[in-house]
Amino acid sequence: MAGAAGEGQAAHFRALEQLYASAPVNQLFNSQLRILAPGHARITFTADARYYHAAGATHGTLYFKMLDDAAFYAANSLVSDRFLLTTGFNLLFTKPLREGQVVAEGRWISGKRRVFIADAHLVDAEGEEIGRGTGTFMRSHIALSGLPGYHQP
Repeated sequence: MAGAAGEGQAAHFRALEQLYASAPVNQLFNSQLRILAPGHARITFTADARYYHAAGATHGTLYFKMLDDAAFYAANSLVSDRFLLTTGFNLLFTKPLREGQVVAEGRWISGKRRVFIADAHLVDAEGEEIGRGTGTFMRSHIALSGLPGYHQP
């Protein structure tokens, strides 16, 4: 990125990362968001027994959260004035997860005005896919600048 436009975009990406870190729900997870490029977000997190269901594997709640967040932030990286809202999300579980490092990779697919489509996939420490999903996200009336965790220099 070069020039003022590139600096503004980088500031938006860092502000989105701060917004993610400041959300109360994210205090429950050992995770970190990084916006890598326009339309591309990555969340790294550690899964452990705290997230297990009764059969000893990670509950689908964690799959959904990380897939939704990665896709959401990939889409919101393209919108610098408004907070997006998830309006739908389809999820596929492809492999059970027990413990370890996991990466949720989100990418914008289409839409640039009101509705955005983005997908995400989860990869475990062995490099195997454990889940994937596609979401639709809509511009809200909530200004990013009015959210407590979103700060640009």
